[in-house]
Amino acid sequence: MNVPVNLKYTREHEWVKVEGNVATVGITDWAQGELGDIVFVELPEVGTRVVQMQSFGTIEAVKAVSDLFSPVSGEVVEVNGGLQDEPMLINRDPYGEGWMIKVEVSNAEELEQLLDAGEYKGILGE
Repeated sequence: MNVPVNLKYTREHEWVKVEGNVATVGITDWAQGELGDIVFVELPEVGTRVVQMQSFGTIEAVKAVSDLFSPVSGEVVEVNGGLQDEPMLINRDPYGEGWMIKVEVSNAEELEQLLDAGEYKGILGE
C-alpha cells in the first residue's frame, strides 16, 4: 500500500498536499482499493467554500457511494475536470492524476489536526 510521507491524511482516507497556501486533495490508495472501480465523482465548483471534515462531494464505485471530506477549510480554486470523463484516474494514480480539488487554505492551523504518514498507517493496521 502506497502512503507517501510528504502528505497529510484524514481518518476518512483523504490526503492533502500543501504548497504555499494551496492544498491539493484526493483519496488515498487504500480508499480507492476498498471502493473498487470508480465510475463517477461529484465535485464542487470553483469558488465553493469547503469546511474541514465536512463533505465536499461524493464518489461512486461499483461497490458503494461515499462522501468526500475536506481535510482543510477554504475556497476551491481548481477542480480536476479530467475525472468527469475518466474517474478511474483515481484508481490508477490516486496521488497524481487522480487528485480531486485544490483549496486555498483559510486556516493553516487545521493542518496540525491531520495525520502524518506513520499515524495514517497506524489506523490502517500497518
